[in-house]
Amino acid sequence: MSDTGGRAPPFGEWERSVAARYLRAKRKEGGVAMISIISFIGIMLAVAVLIIVMSVMNGFRTELLNRILGFNGHLYVAGGALATPERDGVVRRLADLPGVVQVTPVIEAQAMALGPAQISGAVVRGVSPRDLAATKIISGSLTGGSLQGFGAGEYGGDEIVVGARLAQSLGVRAGDSLTLISPTGGATAFGATPQRKTYTVAATFSVGMSEYDQIFIYMPLEQAQLFFGREGMVDFIEIKVANPDKALEMKDEVARAAGPATVVTDWTEKNAAFWGALKVERNVMRLILMMLVAIAAMNIISGLVMLVKNKSRDIAILRTMGAGQGSILRIFFMAGASVGVLGTIAGLAIGVLFCTFIGPIQHFVEWATGAEVFSSDVYFLSHVPAKVDWSEVAIIVGWALALSFLATLPPSWRASRIDPVEALRYE
Repeated sequence: MSDTGGRAPPFGEWERSVAARYLRAKRKEGGVAMISIISFIGIMLAVAVLIIVMSVMNGFRTELLNRILGFNGHLYVAGGALATPERDGVVRRLADLPGVVQVTPVIEAQAMALGPAQISGAVVRGVSPRDLAATKIISGSLTGGSLQGFGAGEYGGDEIVVGARLAQSLGVRAGDSLTLISPTGGATAFGATPQRKTYTVAATFSVGMSEYDQIFIYMPLEQAQLFFGREGMVDFIEIKVANPDKALEMKDEVARAAGPATVVTDWTEKNAAFWGALKVERNVMRLILMMLVAIAAMNIISGLVMLVKNKSRDIAILRTMGAGQGSILRIFFMAGASVGVLGTIAGLAIGVLFCTFIGPIQHFVEWATGAEVFSSDVYFLSHVPAKVDWSEVAIIVGWALALSFLATLPPSWRASRIDPVEALRYE
C-alpha cells in the first residue's frame, strides 16, 4: 500500500478499489451519496443542455446561411458597369472568373400587391427566366404552378412568381390574377406617376424562410424594367460563387473584371448587423452555459468534503498501515472525478441523442400539447434546426472534465494532509 518500494503503483487496482468502495452508498453516509447523485445529475444536465443549445444555434446559423446565400447573391456589383451596352460585356467577364457559378443582372424595387383578400407590400425582383431557373432554391421549391410561362411573350410577358406566404395572405394561387402598383412608374410631363398593372401568378414558391416567402415576387427582367421605368437598366449584378466563404477574397478580382467606376460588396457586408448579432449571442450563450457547468461541478466539492470528514478514521488507519499521502490524494481524486466523468458521458449521450431526434421530439411535444412550439412566423424557419459540431462538443466535454478534476483537488489534498495521530486520538 505504500507509495515507496514499488508496492502500489499510482492509480493501481488497490487505489481504484478503495475509491469505488467509498462511492458506494451506506445508510450512515446517505448524505454523501445524495450529494454525489445530485452532482452527477447536475453535470449531466448542464453538459446536455450546453450541447443541445449550441447545436441548435449552429443549426440556426447553418440553415439561415444556406437559405440566405441560396436566395441572395454572394457578391454584388453596382455603379458604372450597369450602363448599357457595357453591361453585357461585364456579365460575360464576371461569368468567366474561376469559382463563379452564376451572374444575374437584377432589378429590385418595392411595390404594393392587391389581391382578393387584402393589400400587402412586396419586394419585386426582375430577373431573366434563365437566371430564375438556375436559382435552385426557387425553381426547386415551387408549391404550385410552373416556370414554363415565365418570361414568355412581348417584354417578358405578364406572368410572375410569388412567395407562398404572400400568395396565401393575398388570397391568390397559381393561375390567378394579381395587381401590382409601383410608386415609381413611367415618366410623364407631370413627373413620375404610379404604375398599375395586373399580372398572372405563374407559380408560388416556399424556400422555408418566412421572411422571403412573405414579401418576394419574381418578375421577368424586361417587364420589371418597363414596370418600374428603368428601361435598359439594372439595379445591380448579383454573383454566386462555389464557396461563399471565399467571397471576400474574390472582391478585388471581381472589381477588376467589372471595370472602373464600380462598387463591389459581399454578403458579409450586406448582412453585417445580422451576423454580428448572431455571433455575439452565440458567444454569450456559450459563456453562460459554461458557467452552469462550473456551478454543477462545484457540487462535487461538497460531497467530497463530507466524504473526507466521514472517512477521517479510515484515512488515519490507512496511513498507519503504510499508505502515503499520494495514495490518499489519488483515492479521493478518483472518487470525486468519477462522478464528473460519468455525468459528462451521460450528458454527452443525452445531448447528442436529443439533437439527432430533435424533429420527432418537436412533433411529439406539439402533438401532446396541441400547441405550436416553434412558430415559423417568429423564427423564420419551419422547424427547429440542430447541427452537432463535434469540435465544439469536444470543447464542452473537455471543459466539464477539467472542472470536475479541478473540483476534486482541494478536498483530496485536505484528505492527504490528515494527521493519523490527531484523527485517531479520540477514537
